Amino acid sequence: MSATKDDWIQVLDLQPHPEGGWYREIYRANEAVRQDALPTRFASDRAFSTAIYYLLGQSDFSALHRIHQDEIWHFYDGAPLAVEVIHPNGSTETLQLGRNLHAGERPFAVVPAGCWFGARPKPGPEYSLVGCTVAPGFDFDDFELANRANLIEVFPQHRQLIEQLTR
Repeated sequence: MSATKDDWIQVLDLQPHPEGGWYREIYRANEAVRQDALPTRFASDRAFSTAIYYLLGQSDFSALHRIHQDEIWHFYDGAPLAVEVIHPNGSTETLQLGRNLHAGERPFAVVPAGCWFGARPKPGPEYSLVGCTVAPGFDFDDFELANRANLIEVFPQHRQLIEQLTR
């Protein structure tokens, strides 16, 4: 029997995420990198690495945001997922997560540090279940949720994408 969106949320004990969807941290390294050994964009020590489960329903989206680290995405189950990336230079790309290799989907993708990115399920099952790994480890101090008006001012050529992936 296939799991439903609600099954995944309940069994994995997922909680609402500020950017949209559902998540739970499943790994945080016990050791940390000292702040003085990190680039200056980090304000304090960071765990070596962190990982989360992340689930989006078909009507959900991950709002555009950015973090200080590269974020590695792993596809697990459900509908394919489109991760929309706006690079600092204004170029964009869509990372296709999923199992259909012939359609350009891949089970693994990386969003570089400092890029704006958001995600939305492609048509298919009622959810997309992925994992995200960050090193050095994630801290909400490193998280910036996009302001629609400000981002459109910086990247007016991407107005439609920004309007679709901001609240």
